[in-house]
Amino acid sequence: MLPNRRFIASLSLFVLFNLILLCISGCGVSEFRARSSHTTFIDEQIVTPPVAKVIPKADTLHGDVRIDNYYWLRDRSNLDVIEYIEAENEYTEAMIKHTEEFQEQLYKELLGRIKETDLSVPEKIDDYYYYTRTEEGKQYKIYCRKKGGLDSEEEILLDQNELAIGHKYLDVGAYKVSPHHRLLAYSVDTTGSERYTLYIKDLDKNELSKEEISNTSYSVAWANDNKTIFYVTLDDAKRPFKLYRHTLGTDPNEDILIYHEKDDAFWLYISRTKSKEYLIMDLGSHITSEVHYLKADRPTDNFKLIHPRQHEMEYYIDHHGDKFYVMTNDNAKNFKLMEVSVQNPSKKNWKEVIPHRDSVKIDGFDVFKEHLVVYERENGLKKIRIMNLVNYEIHYVDFPEPVYTFWPSRNPDFNINILRFTYTSLVTPKSVFDYNMVLRTRELKKQYQVLGRYEPSLYQSERIFARDSDGTMVPISLVYKKGMVKDGDNPMLLIGYGAYGHSFEPYFSSNRLSLLDRGFIYAIGHVRGGGEMGRYWYEQGKFLNKMNTFTDFIESAEHLIAEKYTSSDKLVINGESAGGLLMGAVTNLRPDLFKAVIADVPFVDLLNTMLDPSIPLTVVEYGELGNPNEKEYYDYMKSYSPYDNVEAKKYPNILITAGLNDPRVQYWEPAKWTAKLRTLKVDDNLLLLKTNMGAGHGGSSGRYDYLKEIAFEFAFIFDLFEIEK
Repeated sequence: MLPNRRFIASLSLFVLFNLILLCISGCGVSEFRARSSHTTFIDEQIVTPPVAKVIPKADTLHGDVRIDNYYWLRDRSNLDVIEYIEAENEYTEAMIKHTEEFQEQLYKELLGRIKETDLSVPEKIDDYYYYTRTEEGKQYKIYCRKKGGLDSEEEILLDQNELAIGHKYLDVGAYKVSPHHRLLAYSVDTTGSERYTLYIKDLDKNELSKEEISNTSYSVAWANDNKTIFYVTLDDAKRPFKLYRHTLGTDPNEDILIYHEKDDAFWLYISRTKSKEYLIMDLGSHITSEVHYLKADRPTDNFKLIHPRQHEMEYYIDHHGDKFYVMTNDNAKNFKLMEVSVQNPSKKNWKEVIPHRDSVKIDGFDVFKEHLVVYERENGLKKIRIMNLVNYEIHYVDFPEPVYTFWPSRNPDFNINILRFTYTSLVTPKSVFDYNMVLRTRELKKQYQVLGRYEPSLYQSERIFARDSDGTMVPISLVYKKGMVKDGDNPMLLIGYGAYGHSFEPYFSSNRLSLLDRGFIYAIGHVRGGGEMGRYWYEQGKFLNKMNTFTDFIESAEHLIAEKYTSSDKLVINGESAGGLLMGAVTNLRPDLFKAVIADVPFVDLLNTMLDPSIPLTVVEYGELGNPNEKEYYDYMKSYSPYDNVEAKKYPNILITAGLNDPRVQYWEPAKWTAKLRTLKVDDNLLLLKTNMGAGHGGSSGRYDYLKEIAFEFAFIFDLFEIEK
């Protein structure tokens, strides 16, 4: 049971003391009343939410005056800011302290389903088999290989656990073995800031080179000479913007600048084609891209341009023999596939291979010596189309379930006829298949084990559709334990994202079983702004259509309630990052519709962030949300920005998470949102902010710490429903 959070009238002396403090800090009586209603007893101790001081800051744009009382929380060098965040953490800990034993039980339950000592399916590259493995009790992966065969002696290339010693956070960004397999270029981030330091390791000698390059992105590529490496550095806004060439054994301070991307809306990425013949420099924004190429055997030559950037035109290339394949949306909303000679690859010479189709989107493609693999999406489901480049026969890979997803593996070997992909569904654990593109047969290489006698036949998945007010049919994926009765009494967790054309896939998670086995329904609202239903679906949820994302989610919730899958007092919603923007917007619009909201690293202070080009990703986001320096976009963003639309009304229970070192959604966005909600909301429901003081956007990097974060959120949910075991 959650403790009673109602105001205790008998605490007159305590109230008087707090009133004096609040008056000294400049807060009004109405603010005090809203806050004091959350005073409670825990273990006979009085617990009161932190009070964020009010320091009004005004700005005017387009004739509109905005007052921001919590702008000061942006200054992390201000000790008061850190003290406030730590006070919120202490308050959250106090309010959830009674669930500590349950959290530990849930953590053990989640951990108990995982095979702690395990390894990935080995990937053959030349004469080596590369794989990663995990060991019981260790937080991170160990990167390994064997030469000649799987029975050969193991060689450990990189032990992430050793790298993590002395650090609360550790992420490996780049991990690239040289063409002759003797050197490893890898990069690490120890704060969650996504600024990586690049290292070169001699695998024969098992020692690091003296060369160390800081402030890099995760983008790295080797040239074929095994001594030249290309890497990308970040600007002040953490945008990948400069490409450098480094020669092993030389001073990194003398590295050659190859390209400087000066447009703040574009980022830079370097890679090598599967054929190993070309280096590809991709430059892209959310709506436009540009590609340069270089022979990998001639790293000191100049990169050549395929086609200069053309507003709202995207294209991506890969190499095959004497041609490049080009995927583009030029006069093709859902993309089409083209080919062109490597001798003269300018756009005027592109020839159509797969035409544009209104009902089918091309998500990507893979090239092999004898096959072209195209990843498509039709009616919300992913498909694999395979074209034989010898006889030009076409076929599709069959999938057994009505709701599923897959991800292609790296497939680094250009010369084989085997396509490796990972298949999963809401009830089927992650399964790695090798598909023979000639024989059209598949071999299961590994299905990741779920410990604890998991039985897929005990669970049911389905896909239904909700109708938005404009007539749009919004897909909803569902999974629940068989025997569920549609009587409106089922607790539900409804997830949403809806941004960047990213599709929220119906994948399996063993963690989710802790919900399903306690009677929950798990649902995904595939709202506009995502890519589930093609490029049109994405564009109907961006720019001046962004409100569709929020109404789709609300209509999905209302449909699930109307069909008696759940009810408003049984419905919990969750979204992360841009999905946190969704959570904030729908909570403002329909706070009555949800029992609880979990907003993970939520993008909620929309206008302030979008008006500050010094913040990472801001200018890049102009291609997704628009530029608020233009009045039309400013007015539209202001109409749904979660922070700007908090009102004095009742809100559901809310749990908000943040990362102090988050470069994508700054910690102060959830902190400011929390402070404003505390001031204005007029209910007795929980409002909790939990900030990870040593991580970034993705939370804890260690797998055990990550499970503890999930256990915490599950305990928050179960406690609201008085589920105690």
